[in-house]
Amino acid sequence: MSVINNVGTAAPVSKLQAPAPASKAEQPADVSAARGRDSVELSGVQGFLTALKNNDIRTEKVAEIKAQIEAGTYETAEKFDIAADRLLDDVL
Repeated sequence: MSVINNVGTAAPVSKLQAPAPASKAEQPADVSAARGRDSVELSGVQGFLTALKNNDIRTEKVAEIKAQIEAGTYETAEKFDIAADRLLDDVL
């Protein structure tokens, strides 16, 4: 069997010390100004939010369609044909 020689010193591993925090005199007065400002812009959302605020929903039409769905009369062959035709128009 071969002998393994020591590598390096036998000194224990010492802990790292964190740097001391900067004094208040070294920090800028307005920390948020030093970091900058983030902003987010969502395109297309403004129109949706305006419509919601104006409440442009036709409640009578919604109630009529809800009643048709509950009665099982909303989905008709004619409506499926129209939807299929519109889908083909969009695809072709």
